[in-house]
Amino acid sequence: MGIIGWILIGLIMGAIARVLLPDRVAGGWVITLVIGVLGALLGGWIGGVLFDVQANESFYSLTTWTWALIGSLLVLAVWGAIARRRA
Repeated sequence: MGIIGWILIGLIMGAIARVLLPDRVAGGWVITLVIGVLGALLGGWIGGVLFDVQANESFYSLTTWTWALIGSLLVLAVWGAIARRRA
């Protein structure tokens, strides 16, 4: 799966993460979607490096979507913590 696939999954996962953690987002929807893309890339990397999971199988793989969601939730939680400290 290429970078375009990860970006698409990241956009979707960013929206889902915002719904799951609505009080953690310090920005608008654009920030959330960017965080989702970064989270999807991070989730794919974590799954591959730490757990030796092939998250690059295909766009429709449940493993790919699961790791993208985990990464998006992690990045969104960290972003929320950083934004709260600044405020």
